[in-house]
Amino acid sequence: MRRLLVITRLLALLLVAVVAVSPAAAAEVLQVRTASLLQVGDGNRTYTVQLACINVEPEGESAAVDWLRQELPRRRRVNLRPVGRNDGQLLARVTPIGDELDLSAGLVTAGLAADSCPTEPA
Repeated sequence: MRRLLVITRLLALLLVAVVAVSPAAAAEVLQVRTASLLQVGDGNRTYTVQLACINVEPEGESAAVDWLRQELPRRRRVNLRPVGRNDGQLLARVTPIGDELDLSAGLVTAGLAADSCPTEPA
């Protein structure tokens, strides 16, 4: 009886470990709509995602869209980290699968957008 209890607990821990390290279901980019809006799908539905923490000037819109389209070919899989909603749209940090830098940070690093998130105190 004790052996069965130990085996059951080990199997439960193994299941928790497997679930904890399994990757989240990723969305696919269907379209770059603007310099800060993406159309994505997750297999069941499509929705608009606004990139979090960036401000793109109107004169830089075209270059930012071109950069996003280069980074996000159609059907590129991305992870979404929601940070809120804006005008009924999901506001999220978007990171292409296999990349470390999210797209908002990439646009800022490329000089195509300004960081609009408040910085945390040191």
